[in-house]
Amino acid sequence: MISPSLRSLPLNARFSHFLSPNHNRILSKASLHLHKTWKHSMSLSEMPAINDGILRINGKNALTCVPDNVIVTPWENASAFVGATSTHKSCRHVFKLGVIQDVRLLCLFRFKIWWMIPRMGTSGSDVPIETQMLLMEAKEEETIAASDRSTSYILFLPVLDGEFRSSLQGNSAKELELCVESGDPTIIASQSLKAVFVNSGDNPFDLMKESMKMLEKHKGTFSLRESKKMPGMLDWFGWCTWDAFYTEVNPQGIKDGLKSLSEGGTPARFLIIDDGWQDTTNEFQKDGEPFPEGSQFGARLVSIKENTKFRKNEAATDLKDFVSEIKKEFGLKYVYVWHALMGYWGGVHPDAPGTKKYKSKLRYPVQSPGNLANMRDISMDCMEKYGVGTIDPDKIFEFYDDLHRYLVSQDVDGVKVDVQNILETIATDLGGRVSLTQKFQQALEKSIAANFKDNSIICCMAQSTDSIYNSKKSSITRASDDYWPKNQASQTLHIAAVAFNSIFLGEIVVPDWDMFYSRHYAAEFHAVARAVGGCGVYVSDKPGHHDFEILKRLVLPDGSVLRAKYPGRPSRDCLFNDPVTDGKSLLKIWNLNKFSGILGIFNCQGAGIWPCLDKNVQNSSDPELSGHVSPADIEYFEEICGDTWTGDCAVFSFNSGSLSRLPKKGFLDVSLKVLQCDVFTISPIKLYDQRVQFAPIGLTEMYNSGGAIEEMEFFSDSSQCGINIKGRGPGRFGAYCSVRPKFCTMNGKKEEFQFKSEDNFLTITVPSGINCWDMAIYF
Repeated sequence: MISPSLRSLPLNARFSHFLSPNHNRILSKASLHLHKTWKHSMSLSEMPAINDGILRINGKNALTCVPDNVIVTPWENASAFVGATSTHKSCRHVFKLGVIQDVRLLCLFRFKIWWMIPRMGTSGSDVPIETQMLLMEAKEEETIAASDRSTSYILFLPVLDGEFRSSLQGNSAKELELCVESGDPTIIASQSLKAVFVNSGDNPFDLMKESMKMLEKHKGTFSLRESKKMPGMLDWFGWCTWDAFYTEVNPQGIKDGLKSLSEGGTPARFLIIDDGWQDTTNEFQKDGEPFPEGSQFGARLVSIKENTKFRKNEAATDLKDFVSEIKKEFGLKYVYVWHALMGYWGGVHPDAPGTKKYKSKLRYPVQSPGNLANMRDISMDCMEKYGVGTIDPDKIFEFYDDLHRYLVSQDVDGVKVDVQNILETIATDLGGRVSLTQKFQQALEKSIAANFKDNSIICCMAQSTDSIYNSKKSSITRASDDYWPKNQASQTLHIAAVAFNSIFLGEIVVPDWDMFYSRHYAAEFHAVARAVGGCGVYVSDKPGHHDFEILKRLVLPDGSVLRAKYPGRPSRDCLFNDPVTDGKSLLKIWNLNKFSGILGIFNCQGAGIWPCLDKNVQNSSDPELSGHVSPADIEYFEEICGDTWTGDCAVFSFNSGSLSRLPKKGFLDVSLKVLQCDVFTISPIKLYDQRVQFAPIGLTEMYNSGGAIEEMEFFSDSSQCGINIKGRGPGRFGAYCSVRPKFCTMNGKKEEFQFKSEDNFLTITVPSGINCWDMAIYF
């Protein structure tokens, strides 16, 4: 029997709907007019389908009690799109999809309009409103013997379907719900058939990667991280002015900060001049009157040029002279400046002579019910009150092009573009949130490409899928709420949130971990996270307030950083554990270098509570938590192993300075107090010349020691054999070596070495002043 909702669809609908005799509710490939074919080995039972109210993906139960109006469209390799139909048209629908219960879940949801955090659970009722990614641990059939069961995963990705944006949420009946919305009351529909992409696999990281590849190909609106140009600033240490000065940033303060970092031996090569340099006006702040709270978010841009602090007068030069001066004096390679997507927080002034041509119009943002259901944000509340000077969409490229062309003329190299999610709140009569975001994003990226040389943009406050799935060229996006140095409860949350968010965001961009203070009680916690994060590294220290012991573990004397290859993400055994509030779980974050893995382990418990969490928090009474680290925690480890791998690994602990030998599935016990962490370099031990077993560790005084190694090869002739290693940075080089070397050279000169036979730990000192080195170890 065909459901009433299907029967009510118009005959000229884009899709034809069929029900098979056994009540499978699927859209056939033929009906989609898609020139795609299924693999011949794919049997009908493996195709995603709804059968007797159960949605099965690749033979696994994903949802039960699925309503009749839910439709599944099979896609490639046992993936599918899931959507639903309604009997009426609306700009916003909430559809029930089916029941989830008694399985482990990981949700990534927007707890504020700007920002996303994780939530773990076991049923549909644990899925928060505004969930943008849902990962489920698939249940095996009870008929399968326990010894034969393996873990697999089902992934739900709400996507953009035409003019509608999708998100997931749960209800008290353990049902998963789908919300689709256009952001414009005039843009309505009665169905969204490709709202959620569903896929399954045995490896959660492969599952995410392959799913994103399929979506990239199908949607054509975004590109994967691996295909994007990476800005050069990622590999250099940076300083951001925000927490140092906030909006009081000024030329002399910037010089003071750059000077103190340089004199301490960790020179900044990358600078962000944050909010406070632009020419704005604020009609809500009156001289001599009390400062209205939040009125700064009502300020509007009146010119694309700098404000008086950076213009020629007795106290300061103009922006170009200043930027050129600090580049020359402090060896800066990149100077970025901050601006909002709409120019400034309150947008562009409609009537100012310098901005009138952009035809901005005052609009008052309206948040969707989903955003209002979670946590309010003061900046958003104030923009709702004061309004946003919204640039005419037909003028937006002209605005960006004028602004960026001017900045290039001032010797500026790039921009950090903030407040991007504002578009979803002002989309009425402007084409809806999806279309408006796409138009602004395309204009922004076009201007970046036309004016800057290095894809020089950091996106911020852009964690909505409206923006994520329209990211064609932008390659860096903030992956966390702000770093709040004065908020004790947020330190552990910051690290955990970025790690989990990177599972999703890391396929499309390099997740940006934000700035931090190097002189702070949680400084090492943040520093280790950035060492393992594969991200840009920059601080926001006040001038003269630095901890150079910590900074020198991140930054080489030439100002470069040792950046790992991939976005740092939680290890597989951490995916469904809450590292902040369950009172028992440690967080492990993995990554790879060219020749070794890196694993950070953190105790995030007891220092904070997730926003929007209404459950009791498990507070551990034990001052320490215990866990273990293993080479098996490093995903894609086979990339660095090769044919000569013995199957064992050298494991170096930064905290203890100890070197251990472990098999691939061996482990070391670790105990950490709250806000403590450790970082492990894990290097495959390889066999050379049938007698030498060797594994490089790298610069052991750096958090990411293995990031220092650029090249490594074995050499042999009739008289001798050895290993040649090229790397960068001074300090103590370490390696596991089963045989004591005959001698070692550094850049062609013999160098002393130390060798401990009890643990086969070889160390060689790379002298200070050497940035690049060629080391040879002879046997």
